[in-house]
Amino acid sequence: MAMDQGERNLTDRTRICVARIGAAHGVRGEVKLWSFTEDPMAVTRYGPLSTRDGAREFEVVRAREANGFLVASLKDVASRDDAERLNGLELYVPRERLPAPEDDEYYHADLIGLAAVTAAGEPLGRVVAIHNFGAGDIVEIAPPQGATMLLPFSNAVVPSVDIAHGRMVVVPPAEVEGDGPAEAE
Repeated sequence: MAMDQGERNLTDRTRICVARIGAAHGVRGEVKLWSFTEDPMAVTRYGPLSTRDGAREFEVVRAREANGFLVASLKDVASRDDAERLNGLELYVPRERLPAPEDDEYYHADLIGLAAVTAAGEPLGRVVAIHNFGAGDIVEIAPPQGATMLLPFSNAVVPSVDIAHGRMVVVPPAEVEGDGPAEAE
């Protein structure tokens, strides 16, 4: 059965975002590089990194770990001005350059766009993003109407992910389901 791709395009399925270029670092063209890989230095081993549309490629010449990011030198980026122009660019690699995910591990690109359903199969919405603010992964689900829900991406809240069928089962905590405050005594 084909997965419902919705807003997802071919690029999202064949290329994986592995890093984002941040601010310039110093005056010699180095950049802050925010790696989205389990091992931050892995981005240096995947070969050339490209923009989402594939129009530009960047080769990481050197990188060192800093406080939560890498400080990287990119080939042909020699000045602070060059580096500043790259701020905010997301960098991608073809999926085939990456290792296959382990059981119960997923690339974020595979989760975004999945239908979120309850254990009874009732629709909750679509996965629109996966975030990590330092305390673990958070899944953002957009219901058909109303505000998005931010839920922990844990086995308790997301007991099942079925990439092949384009859905994940979500068991929202009681407070998300709209339970009111406890009655005062």
